[in-house]
Amino acid sequence: MLLIYIIPYVIMMSGLLTNTWAVFGMWIIMGVAMAGIGFSIMHDANHGAYSKNQNVNKYLGYLINIVGGSAINWKIQHNVLHHTYTNVDGMDEDIDPGKLMRLSPHRKRYKLHRIQHIYGWGLYGLMTFLWITTKDFRQLYRYKKMGLTKAQNIKMPAQLTKLIIAKVVYYTIFLVLPLIFLTIAWWQVLLFFIAMHFTAGLILGCVFQPAHVMPSAKYPLPDKEGNLENDWAVHQLYTTTNFSPKSKILGWYVGGLNYQIEHHLFPTICHVHYKKISKIVKETAEEFGLPYHSQPNFFAAIALHARMLRDLGKYDVV
Repeated sequence: MLLIYIIPYVIMMSGLLTNTWAVFGMWIIMGVAMAGIGFSIMHDANHGAYSKNQNVNKYLGYLINIVGGSAINWKIQHNVLHHTYTNVDGMDEDIDPGKLMRLSPHRKRYKLHRIQHIYGWGLYGLMTFLWITTKDFRQLYRYKKMGLTKAQNIKMPAQLTKLIIAKVVYYTIFLVLPLIFLTIAWWQVLLFFIAMHFTAGLILGCVFQPAHVMPSAKYPLPDKEGNLENDWAVHQLYTTTNFSPKSKILGWYVGGLNYQIEHHLFPTICHVHYKKISKIVKETAEEFGLPYHSQPNFFAAIALHARMLRDLGKYDVV
């Protein structure tokens, strides 16, 4: 997966390709690989699940930085907030894209949301643009106010410095150097850079969102004391959906995230074990009368997610 990301870049920078469309193809391949690195390497590593050696996990987790993100911010948003408070409005940032989209039935519905099932895919494509521009900085300060950086023993000045350096290095390698050395026009380099990120963002959105924003998913709210109705493990079953459990190729590319239920129940176990674990999880869920949501293929999951986007945009209660 790393080679799929690095080789097209090396080919372009070496001057082996000069045809504009061929260069464009290299950028698109890099976009596909960006998402793949996030799915199949960085994700497990930042959960401490890629290797028994935590130094291996630590350094492979930093691969998100070479695709424009921040390992520290990601671990807080994903490991702490998303995995602890899945589909809980106000806590799970994965269902809080702002006012442009309504991903929770507990959010205010605006007229614009009526067509979010149409324009939402374009917004998914902008996901990684937020990483490389303002999101990581805004997140870092928000997490500081929430006390999450202190809880994770993160020193703000040092982390802010690392974040700035990481962004400078990323822009230098993947935008400034191509602008200098590629033989195509500067505006084409910029456009292709945008296309790479749009490709990665769209793929990321199409894999992560159908796991939770689905007609079958629950959106529980805490009571006055701050307690949720179900315990953590049962909560994951009510809020999560699998897809394409039989696809080995897709499973490889998305790092086992087609088994989202197993991932949410066992986030520190490497994804290569999810398929075997899934049989036990499904049987146990059925034994105790609990849901086990799974779609037979990726396209069925996407279709249901699109329907959920439409319903959330049209109705106050879904």
